[in-house]
Amino acid sequence: MQRLIGGWLMLLMLFPVLARAEFTEGRQYMEVPFPTAVETGDKIEVREIFWYGCPHCYVLEPGLTQWLKKLPKNARFVRTPATAAPHWQIHAQAYYTFEALGALEKLHGAFFKTVQDHQGKPNDEPGIADFAASHGIDRKKFTEAFDSFGVRLKLEKAKQINQDLNINSVPTVVVDGRYLTTAAMAGGEEKMFKLLDQLIVKAARERKTRAAKH
Repeated sequence: MQRLIGGWLMLLMLFPVLARAEFTEGRQYMEVPFPTAVETGDKIEVREIFWYGCPHCYVLEPGLTQWLKKLPKNARFVRTPATAAPHWQIHAQAYYTFEALGALEKLHGAFFKTVQDHQGKPNDEPGIADFAASHGIDRKKFTEAFDSFGVRLKLEKAKQINQDLNINSVPTVVVDGRYLTTAAMAGGEEKMFKLLDQLIVKAARERKTRAAKH
């Protein structure tokens, strides 16, 4: 009996260690070699890098939407379109055009579905303009925004972020510019969201440590 109790006590003592070991750096996530600057101020940045033509990104959307409803108050979510290939960059430009027109909430999901339903199309400016017009966006305003300096500037920034993080597959999520993971690395969507919760806590704790040293 004493041996049995002793065994249970050992398990209880080991439990916190086992819980912490569920996600391991280098396996379920990796530390970015050169952390990137965040754009969320005093909030922990959670950045998803996606492409409208990626079926895995599309499948992730419902779960991501639900997870974001429970995002801690000390964190903020941002999206960055992937730019690894020229046809990805056209969709990135579309994303920033929707944003510039104040129509991102209206068009993001609809465009995602359209691209998925039509095997990656529309994938040029005229086709995307047709899509936008079919959803009530003035074609001339769309074209002006698509070719505007502001949209092109954001596209160049997205290219730099993709390059700095060495993004070559999507969807990828980066926490506070420091920790990178994917659903495949984490072992599935559910585990990835659980990991993201833990990485937000980790990043917040490390911010406090760095601040204390200064």
